[in-house]
Amino acid sequence: MTTTTLAVLVPLLPFLGAVAGLLLGRTAPGFVRPLAVLPTLAALVLAALVAARQGGGAAVDAATELTPTGSVPIELALHIDGFAALVAVLVGLVASCVQIYSTGYLRDDPRYPSYAALVSLFTSAMLLVVYTGDLMVLLVGWEVMGICSYFLVGHYWETPQARAASLKAFLVTKLGDVPFLIGLFALATDAGSFRITRILGTVASGGLDHPTPIALLLLAGVAGKSAQFPLHTWLPDAMAGPTPVSALIHAATMVAAGVYFIARLLPVFEASQAAMVVLAVMAAVTMAGSGLAALAQDDIKRVLAYSTIGQLGYMTGALAVGDRGAAVFHLLSHGAFKALLFLAAGVIIHAAGTNSLAAMSRMRNLRDRIPDAYWTMTVALLALAAIPPFSGFFSKEAVLGVAEHVVTGHTEHAPAAAGWIVLVAALLTAVLTAAYATRLWLLAFRGRGAEAPDHGRQPLTMTVVLWVLAVPSLALGGFAFRVLPDWFDGRDLGPTLSTSVLGTGLALVGGIVTYAAWRHTTALAARVPLGAVAAHPEGNAARVEAEAIAAHEPAYGDIAYAPDPADPGRLLLGPLHRHAAAGFHLDAVYTALFVRPVQAGASLVRFLDREVVETYVRGAGALPRWLGTAVRRSQTGNVQTYVSALLAGTVVLAVAVVLVATGA
Repeated sequence: MTTTTLAVLVPLLPFLGAVAGLLLGRTAPGFVRPLAVLPTLAALVLAALVAARQGGGAAVDAATELTPTGSVPIELALHIDGFAALVAVLVGLVASCVQIYSTGYLRDDPRYPSYAALVSLFTSAMLLVVYTGDLMVLLVGWEVMGICSYFLVGHYWETPQARAASLKAFLVTKLGDVPFLIGLFALATDAGSFRITRILGTVASGGLDHPTPIALLLLAGVAGKSAQFPLHTWLPDAMAGPTPVSALIHAATMVAAGVYFIARLLPVFEASQAAMVVLAVMAAVTMAGSGLAALAQDDIKRVLAYSTIGQLGYMTGALAVGDRGAAVFHLLSHGAFKALLFLAAGVIIHAAGTNSLAAMSRMRNLRDRIPDAYWTMTVALLALAAIPPFSGFFSKEAVLGVAEHVVTGHTEHAPAAAGWIVLVAALLTAVLTAAYATRLWLLAFRGRGAEAPDHGRQPLTMTVVLWVLAVPSLALGGFAFRVLPDWFDGRDLGPTLSTSVLGTGLALVGGIVTYAAWRHTTALAARVPLGAVAAHPEGNAARVEAEAIAAHEPAYGDIAYAPDPADPGRLLLGPLHRHAAAGFHLDAVYTALFVRPVQAGASLVRFLDREVVETYVRGAGALPRWLGTAVRRSQTGNVQTYVSALLAGTVVLAVAVVLVATGA
């Protein structure tokens, strides 16, 4: 087969698997699991073959016009360069692991057939986004992922949390998609085509007439899809869905789509200095804010959700300083260890006996009960904290290195202001990342909460997947920074001495300080019996804090306060902890700025409709009814009455005629 044919089959196979799974889910349930796993695995193999054939060389381009659409045609186009080839392999790997893992995690779920089919459709849509060379076709995959996330996040629709989270995810991402669509049309109008290669050619020749508004419109869609400030609030609440879905969304689909889109069209954004600065500010606020929020969360999946937001901030920060190689390098590295983190969290949730959420403050003695999750999650957390030689160290150092190059004037791909903003925020986030990673590890595996009943060993499909993902989490970065420049733009992705020492030192400081705070709080908690926490001052403070959080986050209204005060996050953040735990009350701000005005407007419209419009409608119907009533009362059926009325009318007419004649 040609490379083009193989590339067409990569997104097609999961799509066919999804269709077959939906059709046979009820009539032939025995085929559901093979239809979920085998097409995705086949897509992974084909994606690896496409990557091997592409080999980091010239891009593979193919196109055919879909239908005549006037001056700006829409084409079924492929554009597979080094970025697309490697990202497709990542998508196939994570999706295959998620499908295999789900066969054990959701083995007793009655809605598993529809779940598996939607995961396959989700995978197909992301692969379409990765391989396509036409922006309109990309938009199709972009929107299909949105609707798949709505259904998958709301998989446990019996719970109010899942229903609210799915609706919130859909609406917030659609809020960004509206300006995104306008930006796509404006870009195609300026370039005269939706083809990515032609658009980039137009940018290179200086033919883009409105780069700043186009770039800002596109950034709105990216902020929604990739959960960047200020449209990031949907992602933590999306943890109400099944844990394997969280792994898929956070590691290889949905949120990765926005970063990949900017990487594909980076010259469009580089054409506007203002857009690059806005992108840098968005990345900086996202990184720092999510790090603080993660340090205050109790649910393990919400910690990982805010972690994803922050790591995506690293990627958009690399793009803001004009280096898509570093951004995609971190995208690949992050995809491996973040998928591992979520799937290991799923094992913890399974061991704790809950459905989709797990409060770290309630965990106890999990290290010995789930050794596979313990060791693999330790590897993933070290990669997340960017500790050498784990993969996250090399990819994160690539981001710090390119920001330093901009600051020192070694590159002119971005304004110096963007470089300073990204570098300072990234270093601050390095401290916070190590802090919340250490806190998660300590509370999850060395906590002193109530011990959950033992639910037995986890299915083999779940534990095997963890070890498969542990390999790239540990070893990907060590050789990738030497190989990837040949696949990308040729720029050096190796760590520099200054940022390596500074970044690693700050990470170690964050981890050590968090450990010291945990030792202090543990010693304090040891002097307070677990049953007496409610009477302890810190226990009361935690309860008041949890009530405040629940008031601002209705989707998580059952947030429980910690059963003991042994949480280093509260000590490290101090008065800021309450606000960070509630996501700095952005949902409350959005409620005041948008939800309540819309509800007030709807109430006004309803009042006008009922009290004004319906009054006229009722009046228009009442007048004929009154006239009919009057006429009906005159129809008595009495002949004498009719004759008397006739004679009276005759007399009146005669008198009138006489008067008229006399007057004449």
